[in-house]
Amino acid sequence: MKNFVRRRFMQIAGAAASLPILAPLAWAQTYPSRAVRVIVPYAPGGVTDIVARLIAQKLSEHLGKQFFVENVPGATGNIGTSQAAKAAPDGYTVLVVFSSYVVNPTLFDKIPYDPYKDLDPVTLATTSATVLVVNPSVPAQTVKDLVALVRANPGKYSFASAGAGTQSHLAGEQFRLSLELDLVHVPFNGGGPAIASVVAGHTPVGFNSPTASVQQIKDGNVRALGVTGEKRSQSMPEVPTMAEGGYPDIKGDSWVGVLVPTGTSKEIVALLNREITKILALPDMKERLVTLGCDAVASPPEEFAQRIRTEIEIWGKVIRAANIKVQ
Repeated sequence: MKNFVRRRFMQIAGAAASLPILAPLAWAQTYPSRAVRVIVPYAPGGVTDIVARLIAQKLSEHLGKQFFVENVPGATGNIGTSQAAKAAPDGYTVLVVFSSYVVNPTLFDKIPYDPYKDLDPVTLATTSATVLVVNPSVPAQTVKDLVALVRANPGKYSFASAGAGTQSHLAGEQFRLSLELDLVHVPFNGGGPAIASVVAGHTPVGFNSPTASVQQIKDGNVRALGVTGEKRSQSMPEVPTMAEGGYPDIKGDSWVGVLVPTGTSKEIVALLNREITKILALPDMKERLVTLGCDAVASPPEEFAQRIRTEIEIWGKVIRAANIKVQ
């Protein structure tokens, strides 16, 4: 009788011990059981918003429940990101961010969330290199030509960007600082006005997104000298990387990434990563992203987490060195 009781106790104890392991798995298998909110902390119509909507539509189709985008703009993404960081970690809030996520911790004196502790990475979705362009009147065919030209003419050249603290601005400052160039920054309210200034010759040099630049490059209104990505952009494969042009330290992609509130089940994170990876590999998705100037990536959560840490440090150094402030 004692042996029977002991065996029965061990069976019950073993079953109980397995419950914490099985519960999350069962939860993930039934996820999602209702609609999922996808927060985009920027206004509608931008690249991040479009990528988020493309992914959300496919997730809805693949998982059988609606993934709906909610735009929560303000403070360069800080307001919507904070809202996502404070949401319940139950898988029903997903955040899609731009690379301002790794810039804001240094750009602002204080942000209402901890980029390391409050959100867990799911995947890096897309990347987009910044392109260095010049007005056709500028006598430079390569990046080395431009560097030599600026050095020979101190005080003459300026560069346009989409605005203070944007990825295009930081790319320009990285270029200026690392090569010790006398190159004045001229900020604009967006990529469109910035590239228009280069086309008009008001600012002879520009750092801009492929989205704003590709058509102007194709039309011959500006000349592209290089892109800051580690590889050539699919939207303009004829343009060499800065590394190919002789400047391997000038690099840095813009990107769109997916995160969830910290504490979200690892099984749900893995499910979202798996599904988004499948979505980004679809031919129609890749084709659509190229028209936006984006390259599909998809990465493991751990790899994305490391990239976030590395880039917060890299861009923090540029921001401090250039003394960039936001108003």
